Amino acid sequence: MSAYCPPVDTGLTPLFVDDTLLIVDKPAGLLSVPGRGEDKADCLVSRIQVQFADALIVHRLDMSTSGLLVLARGEEMHRLLSKLFRDRLVDKRYVAVVDGLLKAEQGEVELPLICDWPNRPRQKVDFDIGKPSLTRFRRLELDPINKVTRVELEPFTGRSHQLRVHMAELGHPILGDDLYAGAAEGKADRLLLHAMDLAFSHPLTGEALRFHCPPPF
Repeated sequence: MSAYCPPVDTGLTPLFVDDTLLIVDKPAGLLSVPGRGEDKADCLVSRIQVQFADALIVHRLDMSTSGLLVLARGEEMHRLLSKLFRDRLVDKRYVAVVDGLLKAEQGEVELPLICDWPNRPRQKVDFDIGKPSLTRFRRLELDPINKVTRVELEPFTGRSHQLRVHMAELGHPILGDDLYAGAAEGKADRLLLHAMDLAFSHPLTGEALRFHCPPPF
């Protein structure tokens, strides 16, 4: 990682709070959890724990990705929410702007991924030892002038950098991606990937919870 320059801490206001969980909108450029070294201690968890000391991370977003994150309040809810994610009972939808004009209205990318250790944190496709990963995509809007496409992405699995690698392998890397986009990195001043929708049943009450956070791009 190059020099870590997180966004200014203006306070995180949860989109949802109860006695057992929190939903927050993570800004782009902020780590979900602390990185290695004191210079990477500032992160979403450390900021939210100023208000909610019992908050525990359940899943993560890449530093460059913005959008919805769920945090548990306490160990028991952390266990229950982690099981929901592990059992793929959480509906997650992202929005991205990708390079080029995507011809297909919808489709799937199914490619096995594994860490490219000599070049970490990069991930790579490996059909021999890669872990199965599946992304569904739906075209939202074509921009012929700028030759980009707005897409909705649904990760059925949750591998590291899955959406970024899959779209790059499809030939339509996400704008602003410093790892996989090549020349398309310079077409945006940030990674244009945002966790827009999150839905699951409350582990204790069974209530259907649905959250929407419009993208800032």
